[in-house]
Formats: sequence, C-alpha cells, structure tokens
Amino acid sequence: MAGNRQILFVQGGGAGTYDAWDDKLVAALRRALGEGYEIRYPRMPDEDDPGPARWGPALRRELADLEDGAVVLGHSVGGTILVHTLAERPPEARLAVVVLVAAPFVGRDGWPADGFGLPDDLGARLPPGVRVHVFHGLADETAPPSHAGLYARAIPRARVHRLPGRDHQLNDDLREVAEAIRSDAPPLPGGRS
Repeated sequence: MAGNRQILFVQGGGAGTYDAWDDKLVAALRRALGEGYEIRYPRMPDEDDPGPARWGPALRRELADLEDGAVVLGHSVGGTILVHTLAERPPEARLAVVVLVAAPFVGRDGWPADGFGLPDDLGARLPPGVRVHVFHGLADETAPPSHAGLYARAIPRARVHRLPGRDHQLNDDLREVAEAIRSDAPPLPGGRS
C-alpha cells in the first residue's frame, strides 16, 4: 500500500499463537493506528519452538523487504528474537522505531540463555538513531515485568512503559503502543489519512 508507513509485527512463540493470540494484537493495533500504516504479520516457522536459528532467517527476509522509516514490533519471545536479530546485523533500511511488547529478557538477570542471550551492550548494537519503546504489563504472568527494567539497562535510550493491570497480551489493547508509533513514526506524507 504505497504511501503507508510499514510496520513489521513479529508474533510470539507457542503452538497456535499466530492464529489464536497475536492476531488479536494485530487487529487491536490496526484499530488504534487507523489509516496510513501497513502492518505486515508474517507467520514464523515452528512457532511452538521459537529460536534465533529458526526465526532469524525468516526475520532477515522480512527485514530486507522493509523501506526506510519502517517500524518493527515484536511480541513476547518474538520481541526477544527480533532485537537479537537486529543487534547481530541491522537491516539495510533505516528503521524509525523498535517496539518490544512483553518481551522476556534472555541473559544476565533474566531468563537463562538457551543457545543465545542478549548482550549487556544491546543498545550500542542496535541501529543508531532508532527510537526504542519497551511495553510491559504489570500483571504479566508469563514474562516477569522486571524484564522491562533489564531492557532499560541494556538499551539506555529505550523508553519503558509499565502498564498497570495489563497482562502478557496487554489485555489485547495496544492504544499506548499506537500512540508511541504515531508520535515517533507518523503516517507518511501522501498516505491515506
């Protein structure tokens, strides 16, 4: 959809997540953003067994198709793998915003690393000038809310949003996420409005 800002939404892991859980987040984001945005929601391979070895190549293909000014958003372990992939090798396109939603921190003081971990200098490895937002519900029983603070330590430029009463799916309400995206990556000129 020419003239629309691209958003790549990376699903979380677990059997059925794409169709039964994160599809609701994508729909909520579409409603909250309105027109002027193109949300891409690719199905990740082996969603019930996520990891950088399986998801990394799929993410790299998706990132290669983005235009300058795109937004990338990852939910749960999809956010963890997304930020790991970006830190390993940034895409050619200049990203506008990176958004992590309920992403567990894998590494020091977070979840144990199982084949990969996030480096302490994660922020320095991300593309320069990209705005980073970390959203975490304080009622999240899947990924501890304290992990938002671990991301803040690893990515000092990140803006952390701790949302009271919100669960791992942010209660399927992404209004605050949409507000951050609209603020840092408004619809492109010439897009639908």
